[in-house]
Amino acid sequence: MTPLMNTLLDALFPRGHAVTVHDSVLAGSATTDDGEVTVIGTTDRIEVGVDHALALADTVLASTAAHPQRPIVMLADTAGQRLARRDEMLGINGYFAHLAQTLDLARRRGARLVTLVYGESVSGGFLSFGLMADHIHALPDAQVRVMDLRAMARVTKQPLEKLQALSQSSPVFAPGVGNYVAMGAVESLWDGDLAQHLLQALRTPANGDRRAALGAQRGGRALAADVSIAVARGDA
Repeated sequence: MTPLMNTLLDALFPRGHAVTVHDSVLAGSATTDDGEVTVIGTTDRIEVGVDHALALADTVLASTAAHPQRPIVMLADTAGQRLARRDEMLGINGYFAHLAQTLDLARRRGARLVTLVYGESVSGGFLSFGLMADHIHALPDAQVRVMDLRAMARVTKQPLEKLQALSQSSPVFAPGVGNYVAMGAVESLWDGDLAQHLLQALRTPANGDRRAALGAQRGGRALAADVSIAVARGDA
């Protein structure tokens, strides 16, 4: 484990932690003022593959089986999903779906889910576990992006220059943690006493998915909340 990771864990869990790193996957437990939590996550800007997804899911299932209501804290630092032939042939999307389902099971059994993005969080490597949390927060120097603008241009068949221009005025098209705060995908940036920030997040009720509403309040996603309400009512 790197000194930087130890420093982060000490700051989040000054009462102690027993977290190990294997193949850049974090797993273990830690103590907060409110009791024990399970810790999972990624480090070293790992590209998450099928083996990593299974390792993360295994820790979640073990926690859910032994301590159904124990909170799960997810620490995210990933460069996205692994684009290797082996992972694609094995069906990496299915492994990611399995990981997401284990987290949903943990939530339905009473576990609070909190994510802290402390490094980089990109694409499927983040979507499959970090974005599954009830509360998602980040350090000020973290980097969050779902898709590089060049990749977005290829997928949408739009000129890169057009997307670059849109990114100057719309957070939806722009990378960076500040834009994800504006869109509501990240609730807040943590600075100062990380242990107290974590306690606050663990003590805050989930109250459903508020990301679209936060995006509307912050001006980062003007239409998402109204559209989702209309769809839920059957108006769209």
